[in-house]
Amino acid sequence: MSEAMPVNGGDAAQMPLILNIQFTKDLSFEVPNAPGIFATLREQPRIDLALDVQARPIQDGEPVYEVSLMIRADAKAQDQACFIAELTYCGIFTVNVPQEHLEPVLLVECPRLLFPFARNILAEVTRDGGFPPVMLNPIDFVQLWQSRRGQTSGTA
Repeated sequence: MSEAMPVNGGDAAQMPLILNIQFTKDLSFEVPNAPGIFATLREQPRIDLALDVQARPIQDGEPVYEVSLMIRADAKAQDQACFIAELTYCGIFTVNVPQEHLEPVLLVECPRLLFPFARNILAEVTRDGGFPPVMLNPIDFVQLWQSRRGQTSGTA
């Protein structure tokens, strides 16, 4: 359910985090060596994953943000590409927190809410593509955010 209900008679606009809507913004699934890969595949593919989180304001002066969780899975077996899956899964969030808490909320808490849905989409698309479903392990978004901050501050 994407609509927040006020708690204890409170105003929904004052809740710290509201997920207004979530959606698949982009989804791509390729099997570059089909149909031959299905005849020659003898082992579980090795999957390389890349994950990124981005957030941007939707409207100036409003606490509404689009948070994007981007996942890319490249699968190979016997030095042959099996599949390439790319997913951008987004949420539109209303965030009412002090400025010093905004970045961790947008880059940790929001993707944490989106992740189970993105994980399910990736598993289904790889399974429907003829391969074992890709089941992503839980992501430590705090560690991802901290390492990203370290890279940013290290290059400044």
